[in-house]
Amino acid sequence: MPNPIYILGISCYYHDSGIALMKDGEVIFAAQEERYTRKKHDEALPKKAVEQALMFAGITIDDISAVGFYEKPLLKFFDRILYTYFKAWPRGLITYHRAMQEWMTKKLWIPHNIKKELKYNGPMYYVTHHESHAASSYYVSGFSDAAIVTVDGVGEWATTTIGYGRGNEMKLTKEIHFPHSLGLLYSAITYYLGFKVNSAEYKVMGLAPYGEPKYMRQMRELINVKDDGSFALNMKYFTFETGLTMTGKEIEKLFGQPTRKGEGMAMTQFHKDVARSLQEITDEVMLKIAKHAKKLHPSENLCLAGGVALNCVANGKILRSGLYKNIFIQPAAGDAGGALGVALAIWHRIYNGARTKKMEHAYLGNEYTNDEIESFLKSQNVPYERLDDHQLIDKVSSLLSGENAEPRVADSRSEDAGAWVIGWFQGRMEFGPRALGNRSIIADARNKENWQKVNLKIKFRESFRPFAPTVLEERVSDYFDLDRESPYMLIVADTLPGKRSEIPAVTHVDGSARIQTINRNQNPRYYDLIKAFENKTGCAVIINTSFNVRGEPIVESPKDALNCFLHTHMDYLVLGNFILSKKKMGQADEATQKEYLSKFELD
Repeated sequence: MPNPIYILGISCYYHDSGIALMKDGEVIFAAQEERYTRKKHDEALPKKAVEQALMFAGITIDDISAVGFYEKPLLKFFDRILYTYFKAWPRGLITYHRAMQEWMTKKLWIPHNIKKELKYNGPMYYVTHHESHAASSYYVSGFSDAAIVTVDGVGEWATTTIGYGRGNEMKLTKEIHFPHSLGLLYSAITYYLGFKVNSAEYKVMGLAPYGEPKYMRQMRELINVKDDGSFALNMKYFTFETGLTMTGKEIEKLFGQPTRKGEGMAMTQFHKDVARSLQEITDEVMLKIAKHAKKLHPSENLCLAGGVALNCVANGKILRSGLYKNIFIQPAAGDAGGALGVALAIWHRIYNGARTKKMEHAYLGNEYTNDEIESFLKSQNVPYERLDDHQLIDKVSSLLSGENAEPRVADSRSEDAGAWVIGWFQGRMEFGPRALGNRSIIADARNKENWQKVNLKIKFRESFRPFAPTVLEERVSDYFDLDRESPYMLIVADTLPGKRSEIPAVTHVDGSARIQTINRNQNPRYYDLIKAFENKTGCAVIINTSFNVRGEPIVESPKDALNCFLHTHMDYLVLGNFILSKKKMGQADEATQKEYLSKFELD
């Protein structure tokens, strides 16, 4: 038999570095570097993720047939970076020096660094940034044909593209170029509202329902949008071409208020209204782009990728428009997913491989056996209970419903029944920014108190942040205005009016929810847990939020999970078939808790 073809895709050196490993056209492992380094949005060359991928496959770097990088760095540097600085010279001198240091010492040496750091001597291939995004969605969509739309901050030059896929062929046919960027507009307003760029854009999306679109005139001053979805930013208001910030004095004049300086400045109705206005213009632009894509490349199917494709509100608007019968959004739609895209592009273009199967789930990372977990727990000398599969599902579903639990640890938390919060650590780690039931914090969606409890006592984050529901796939239309699967938590739909009082902890202030559906083929244990909860309560919905605290990457290992559990007010931790109780272990004191939280930079 011929040797297997292993293709390693890499994205790094901007934010959210990641890798994807394919074997003979099948994606077998994918992960972000942040999970291993514990540095959120880590941009470094993903050495640790590569090590884990090779270990998972049982191979060495010498078995890799090809390595792909998710963009073309020389084109990006010599064509766009230098042109942009020279065009604005001498403005931006400080940022020019910083950029030159970054490029001359690291980014221009990507082939050298990969070969040296990974000890790799085989062929390397490069695919443009937005082609990587497009490939990451189309080739695993399961569609035989599709219109393709990619939208993000910027790649080499492109910020937005339209294209098509037919069989194994994929081509981008229209582009919008830097500095005109919907992603950078969203990031600029994120900065103006006092949040961290390339990290907290999703907060702005969550804040928007608290506001009204009172600043649409200002938004239309910032961005000129045409009927075909093409647009141009009014660069008078943006400083990201040459400055150290995204915006400056001009945008403050436009909105009549200064830039919010993080959490040192109060969040007011003004900020909520700006967020809502930004979301409205984003929805409008994305809908027009999707409409024009269908005109250029008629299809019943749409593939979305790029950082803006993580905006599940806009995704929901496109779905409800009826433009397309089917929409596929790759779960790691941002830069980490570029690693998957370049690997897929190499398989189809260089190796002329058979069409890749549909991505049915995102559980593509590490897994820990019960023996490994128990060995770790013994080394930590912590009390635990081991249950068989049936006992585990029965007990945890009972705990979710508020039953069969010892009294809480004495603290300031609510004593309401059904408010037990559980760290749930199972199976293979998810790829992408969303926890999808293997590295999750879960709770009863029927208990309204859980919204604030999980935000303030466990996640230590802003109280306005919403939580996503996980719902049994066959019951989704019983609770939400959605008639299809949403396995990656990337579509927002309304909670049905008659159900909003039943699941208040996952219904946002505007009556919407960011939905994850689950079927048993995707994740048997998580499905069985929710099914058992439904059998006990009649409710087929639970809260699912990522297993971490604010500023911390999602937990990767039992060690990460135990640390997070001990330093928050979670009630129970489930690691594989093992249950740990906070009552039996005790709560970390306030000083220890603060020390733990201080390790993670706020977003």
